[in-house]
Amino acid sequence: MRKSLSLFCHLLILSSTLYAQNCLPDFTKAFKKVAPSVVNIFTLKRVKLKPNNPYEYFAQLYGKMPKEITKRSLGSGVIYSSDGYIITNYHVVEGVQEIKVVLKNGVELPAKVVGFDRGTDIAVLKVNPKGVKLTPAPLGDSDKLEIAEWVIAIGNPFGLSYTVTAGIVSAKGRIIGHKAYDQFIQTDASINPGNSGGPLVNAEGKVVGINTAIVKKAQGIGFAIPINLVKSVVSQIISKGKVSRGWLGVEAKDTPKGVLITKVVKGSPAQKAGLKKGDIIIEFNGKKVDSVVQLPMWTAEIPPGTPILIVVRRNNKTITKTVVLGTLKELNLSERTLKILHRLGIKLASDQDGFYIKEIKPQSPASESHLKAGDRIVEINKVPIHSADDIEKALRNSHSGDFILIKVRRKGKKLYVAIRL
Repeated sequence: MRKSLSLFCHLLILSSTLYAQNCLPDFTKAFKKVAPSVVNIFTLKRVKLKPNNPYEYFAQLYGKMPKEITKRSLGSGVIYSSDGYIITNYHVVEGVQEIKVVLKNGVELPAKVVGFDRGTDIAVLKVNPKGVKLTPAPLGDSDKLEIAEWVIAIGNPFGLSYTVTAGIVSAKGRIIGHKAYDQFIQTDASINPGNSGGPLVNAEGKVVGINTAIVKKAQGIGFAIPINLVKSVVSQIISKGKVSRGWLGVEAKDTPKGVLITKVVKGSPAQKAGLKKGDIIIEFNGKKVDSVVQLPMWTAEIPPGTPILIVVRRNNKTITKTVVLGTLKELNLSERTLKILHRLGIKLASDQDGFYIKEIKPQSPASESHLKAGDRIVEINKVPIHSADDIEKALRNSHSGDFILIKVRRKGKKLYVAIRL
C-alpha cells in the first residue's frame, strides 16, 4: 500500500512538472532573438546655471560658482535597420549634447538625433556602423496582441545592461495623459528608469512595443508604445525628417452602437466627403469602431492624402464614404513649454487655421488678464505664431517673473495682453 501511494505521488509530481513545463513560456529563445538588436544609450547634457539656484550655497562655501553642470543619463534603444537607424524615446535624448550607443558585444558608437516626435515620445538616432554588423529587431504586429499574452521587457534599468523582466499584457489602448497619442500597452513586466526606449517582446521573439513610461506611485505597472504606431512614425522620420499625421475633421462621442459625430469641421476632409452631424461611425478603414479614442490614433497612423473608407449609419441606412485625409496641424510642445502655459492658466489647441485658446483656468494669470477661450494666437513675445516651433521659440527665454506679451485675434479684432509668469 505504501509503495503504491509513493508511486502515485511520484507520478503526480512528475505530471505536474511536465504540465508546468508545457504551459509556461520559455523566454530564452525570445531573448536570444531580440537581444542583439537592443542597445544601451548613455547621454550627456550641459546645463547653464542661472542666478538664485541651489549651487550658490556651495559658491559661498568654496568661493567659486560653476557656470554649468553636466547631467548624465541613460536609456535603451532598438536597432531598426542595418545601416544604423535606432529607435528610442524622445525623452531619453531631449536636449542632450552627446549620445553614446553601446551594442551587446560592447562596441561603443557615437550617435546623433535625426528626428523625433514629441506626440508619441519617439526619437530616431543614427550611428555609423564602421564595419560593425548591426542586427535589426524583428518587429511584430501590435494590433494582434492579446490581453493576458506573455511579454518580456529588455533594457538598461539603473545602468544594469540587458536586464530581462517578464509579465503579461494587462491592457491595451490605455490613456494616462502622458503624451498626445498615449494609447499604451500596459504590462506588469517591470519597467524602471533606464528601460525607456527598449523593446517589449512577445513570446515569439518579436517587438510589439517600445517601453516608455512608468507610474511612479504604483508598483509593477509599465507602459509601451504599440509598435504599429512606432513603425509609422519612424518611417516618416527617416524618409522626410518629420511626422505628418492624417486629419479627419470631426468631433464625436461614444454611443452603444458606434461613435456619433457631433460636429463636422467646415472645410475638413470629413465635410468634403459628405459626412454629417448625427452620422454614427461604425467602421474606419476596415476596422470596427468601438470607442471615440480610437479615431485620433488610427487617423494619426495614416499619412495625409491617403483615401480611406468610413462606414456610417444614417437614418437606419448603412453608408460608405471615401475620405481623403488632410494634414493635421498639431500642437506638439515640449514639457517645459507646457509647464509655462500651465502656470499661465492657458490650454492651447490647434486646427487648420492655427492655434487658439481652448480653455482658461479660473483665477489664473491668463484669467486675470482677461484672455478668453476661443482667442486666436497671433504673436507671443513679438514672434509670429504659425507652428509649434514658433511657440517654442517665443517662450524659450521666458522665466518666472517675466512678462509674456500675447497678441490675440478675437471676433475680428486684435488685442495685446501682457501676463506675468
